Amino acid sequence: MTGRREVIKVGLAALAGAASVGSWAADKDKGKGEPRPSLGPLTTKAIPSTGERLAVVGLGTNNYSPTTDEERSARREVVAGLTAAGASVIDTAPAYRQSEETLGELIADIGNRKQAFVATKVTADNGNLAQGVAMIEESKRRLKTDVLDLVQIHSLNGIDVLFPHLFDLKKKGQVRYVGVTTSSGSQHAALVEVMKAQPLDFIQVDYSLANRAAAEAVFPVALEKRVAVLINLPFGGRRDGNLFRRVANAELPEWAGEIGAKSWGQVFLKYVVSHPAVTVAIPGMTRLEHLEDNLGAARGRMPDASMRTRMEKYWDQRFES
Repeated sequence: MTGRREVIKVGLAALAGAASVGSWAADKDKGKGEPRPSLGPLTTKAIPSTGERLAVVGLGTNNYSPTTDEERSARREVVAGLTAAGASVIDTAPAYRQSEETLGELIADIGNRKQAFVATKVTADNGNLAQGVAMIEESKRRLKTDVLDLVQIHSLNGIDVLFPHLFDLKKKGQVRYVGVTTSSGSQHAALVEVMKAQPLDFIQVDYSLANRAAAEAVFPVALEKRVAVLINLPFGGRRDGNLFRRVANAELPEWAGEIGAKSWGQVFLKYVVSHPAVTVAIPGMTRLEHLEDNLGAARGRMPDASMRTRMEKYWDQRFES
């Protein structure tokens, strides 16, 4: 993990002088904005296979199928504000309804494709390679790009036939990184076996303060094999319970200030991204206030090993009993 002196600088100039991420995005087209100091650099981590650095908080887009102009405008502001602040990872999938198409249109309209790290997913049901090949081509069309930054085999579906194709696309420069995903603890063992057998750049796995199984089963192998790790469900999910509901009406613990956390969301994200194996967390965000709060978790002090243990004990005693 980098310190304050090792940060991504691309895009920070666009944010310095804005009252906040929200006001920057809202005033961008109007040419407005009151000068003020930058909100500060984002912590970054390296992709082990190349050394390319990514801000530790990115964007999950499962809910990027807007039904009104207002919803679409709000999502546009998030996508614009993300890269303006120096973050880049945008994770989507063909299965996320209109998310790929929406993102392709928004990114083209904003003009921030070069600043975005676009990740999508592919499957091959029953080993149907033709399905997977067509899916990747359709993702490129929807996302309006000739090169996908990361293609992940979704839920390990079709790995036998898809890996040769993806590695070939990587050699041709049409895909920059190859990975696999799961959001279920029942697939952790299979995920580990894939990491041992294939030269992966990325995995994506479920992990949170309340769901720590990946830290025992998956992360040690990711570190050993030098595989980058994206985290889905950093705020929990339907299976293990939404973390925000579990802390409803609970005040922040006094130790939150020691890591610069000003909200429960920042507590949850700082815990996740401070793990040595984790590269980027990708919480869902549909409004600017979500973006601003979540990016706050990528700034300032991160929990060390002692603080992480303290956070786990606090959670287990307060919310798991």
